[in-house]
Amino acid sequence: MDKQTQTELYFEIDKLTNSIENSLTGEVFETELIQIIQKESKQIKKSEWLFDWNKEFRNPTNKIYKLTTLNNAAIIQGIVCFSDKQDHIFMSLIENAGFNKGKNKLYKGVAGNLVAYCCKISFESGYEGVVSFVAKSQLITHYQQSLGAKLFGGGNQMFIDTREALVLVKKYFKHFSYGKF
Repeated sequence: MDKQTQTELYFEIDKLTNSIENSLTGEVFETELIQIIQKESKQIKKSEWLFDWNKEFRNPTNKIYKLTTLNNAAIIQGIVCFSDKQDHIFMSLIENAGFNKGKNKLYKGVAGNLVAYCCKISFESGYEGVVSFVAKSQLITHYQQSLGAKLFGGGNQMFIDTREALVLVKKYFKHFSYGKF
């Protein structure tokens, strides 16, 4: 994917939680990430999402995962699309469900959970947790502060390195272990 066609990501890390947390009650809900394959893409109703997720399915290197709660797998809390770059994971698109955006969101921690999953996949693939993405310019500082992401290559390309990835993965995936740290 060349630089001109890369989507600048715009997602808010509202809170790094242990899973996802109800904004009103503070109740925590266990989550799972499930891969969505193209024939299941109808689960993603175009009217409910800002991005055209069907476009992401057309790229055979993309992997698309939905975040749901364990007690209600029918409701998608957020979606992430990433690809394996053979030395790191590239996160090309991430989105919270509409009801998890803004000041009246239902759940906190959705975006953090999705990013942590990409870091986990990176560890499992032997890439030491490294995840890259292209950020909207106005969110660079936010991603540096909330995720420990760093700029590289000029412009607004960012990456999450091993130590920061490990913090995220351990936050959301309690039983994960990584031998180097």
